[in-house]
Amino acid sequence: MFKKVLIANRGAIACRVIRTLKKLGIASVAVYSEADRDSLHVTLADEAFLIGPAPAHQSYLNIEKILEVAKQSGAEAIHPGYGFLSENAEFCDLCESQGIAFIGPTSSQMLDFGLKHTARELAIKSNVPLLPGSSLLADEAEALTEATRIGYPVMLKSTAGGGGIGMRLVWNETELKDAYQTVSYLAQVNFKDAGLYLEKFVQHARHIEVQIFGDGQGQVLALGERDCSVQRRNQKVIEETPAPHLNEQQRDYLQKVAIQLMQSVNYRSAGTVEFVMDTETQEFYFLEVNTRLQVEHGVTEQVFGVDLVEWMVTLASGDWSAPTEKLEPTGHSIQVRLYAEDPIKQFQPSAGLLTHVKFDPRTRVETWVETGSTVSSFYDPMIAKIIVTAGTREQAIQAMSASLANTQVAGIETNLEYLQNIIACDVFALGTQTTRFLNTFEWKTQKIEVLQAGIQTAIQDVTGRLGYWDVGVPPSGAIDPLSLTVANQLLANEPNTAGLECTLQGPTLKFHCDSQIVITGGDMPSKLDGELVPMWQTINVKKGQVLKCGLIRSGCRSYIGVKDGFDVPDYLGSQATFTLGQFGGHAGRNLLIGDMLPITEYSAQSTTTLAQAQIPSFTQNWEIAVMYGPHGAPDFFTKQDIDTFFANEFEIHYNSSRTGIRLIGPKPEWAREDGGEAG
Repeated sequence: MFKKVLIANRGAIACRVIRTLKKLGIASVAVYSEADRDSLHVTLADEAFLIGPAPAHQSYLNIEKILEVAKQSGAEAIHPGYGFLSENAEFCDLCESQGIAFIGPTSSQMLDFGLKHTARELAIKSNVPLLPGSSLLADEAEALTEATRIGYPVMLKSTAGGGGIGMRLVWNETELKDAYQTVSYLAQVNFKDAGLYLEKFVQHARHIEVQIFGDGQGQVLALGERDCSVQRRNQKVIEETPAPHLNEQQRDYLQKVAIQLMQSVNYRSAGTVEFVMDTETQEFYFLEVNTRLQVEHGVTEQVFGVDLVEWMVTLASGDWSAPTEKLEPTGHSIQVRLYAEDPIKQFQPSAGLLTHVKFDPRTRVETWVETGSTVSSFYDPMIAKIIVTAGTREQAIQAMSASLANTQVAGIETNLEYLQNIIACDVFALGTQTTRFLNTFEWKTQKIEVLQAGIQTAIQDVTGRLGYWDVGVPPSGAIDPLSLTVANQLLANEPNTAGLECTLQGPTLKFHCDSQIVITGGDMPSKLDGELVPMWQTINVKKGQVLKCGLIRSGCRSYIGVKDGFDVPDYLGSQATFTLGQFGGHAGRNLLIGDMLPITEYSAQSTTTLAQAQIPSFTQNWEIAVMYGPHGAPDFFTKQDIDTFFANEFEIHYNSSRTGIRLIGPKPEWAREDGGEAG
């Protein structure tokens, strides 16, 4: 058995491998980029080495540096995880040539299956069913000829790479002409291989794959099949096993064909044979082979009771023993991929500080983040894989729904709400999803989008964060607690429900669901879809409407209360924003353009109005009660200073804040020349 293994990867898979190595009593060596300095895999590993700047080509794809670290640390083997160098034949050969075991297939097997057109040739020799397609295309003219022969629609594919990159669905000759140069360019940039080929597109398709494991000597095991049909832009979102609605004959056929193909090359280690299933004809067609561990391997482990990473490590060390009895699946397992992306904004990646992270402790979660982690924009946006297992598919769906309800990720946008919508929809419940299902999927969100942030707009509750002044944490909370309290009373909210505190000028907000709001505090003219709305009464807002708040004309704080408040985490017992401490509220800061504020959908017809006599008056001059504090006369001020203070009016300095009010007025004469022991 190995004594030390290096993980040439990052994120959830690096953490996953490290935990298996600990279970086996093997020391782990992590590598990390400057962007991942505080990543969880760095903390979990026994040793960790910085290998370069954030860009992947300068760090996780830097073969020379990774091998240098392996030698320096004394690692006997390298586990590549998935992505990055996991299917790089050159890296595999360099490891082996330098006496370092590569935990994965051989380089020749990577080359055999790494290029999809050669994989098709192997499939033909092994009598694996194939979709009609072309060989490697010479140019655009040949592509047009072959597409006519195959019949539109067709998929134009890069022969190298994966993950949906270098792939385009084309429906006619014009689209093929437009796509050819673009896909060729993407293939060259991402995979250093501009080779393209065509494949018949199945319009009503399911994506079914078989997990295999080979010992490199001709023995290949198949561990069931997975359904990976829930995809967005050819990128998997949800995977499950067993695949719904397949009969035993279909399952046996898929596994038999997969074994047959992989035995033809004496496959070594973990791999996946992927198929397209035509739902209209119930026919299966070979798609490709992934010569690595798949992101979704966890669901297979759950139902078969195995550890595929452990198998990979022990096989590479020469200590693997094949199961003596046929492995049989038990139960049903579902995995969802939690991405740092904003579904409302066309799934654009989201990066930043995670101010709160909580996962369901009853669920298998593979992640690299925790509260305080920073999600970088340099890498794949997946931040966690959430996996549930139950006796039946229906029970697994219920377990996933409960798990997602108990998952909280605050600070940046994620697809959590989107996943909840998919799990709850009828198509997924019935198991009738196809690869194009998400193209037309309509989902509901409960968010307010910040189109303009205003001036220092922040989430504040009424009482703030009490009892922490002695450790440097001020109460925060509403500067005008009366106005926010009135808003909550009109909305029938709990007394301390958080709202938006606006300073000098309010924000512009777009509502992505129905809601009810109240505007209180200083006079702040506001329009809903261009129509002026009243203050001090409830306002019913419909999905899609935009609230535009103006300058505050009296006072300097106004409040926007929302029915049931904002779904942001408590921090030290309060939702109030403390910007200097970077915690509380939304992302621990004032609002920014593009923020999404989670609320609860609420529809109402009637309104509630505060009586005119009860509306507070906001003037320029205020008389306040002042308590004589410990820093008075005669130790700090003279008695005359104190008298002067109480006798005069003061102007509030513009640089005041909730942590301290600066006054402009008569300057005091101090009772002593210096601060004594304090300097």
